[in-house]
Amino acid sequence: MDVLLELESLLRERRRVIADHDWRDRDAEGHLTALREVSEKLSVITASLDGSSPARLRHFLDNCSYDKALMFLTGETAPSGACGQ
Repeated sequence: MDVLLELESLLRERRRVIADHDWRDRDAEGHLTALREVSEKLSVITASLDGSSPARLRHFLDNCSYDKALMFLTGETAPSGACGQ
């Protein structure tokens, strides 16, 4: 799988896990484990990105701005944050 497609999939999965409040309320430990697993995978992919990856995307990932990274990958306009990026 293309690394950017895999990244987009993981970012969507992270968002889905976070939004699942029923799961969190029913099984907080399992919910946290799932969030930890997807976060670890995101860290691995982020570390594997090279200089050919878009600088703005790397900026978002390096700063854990995962919603902005997903917006970037899907062509949406990410709002400016505290750093103006």
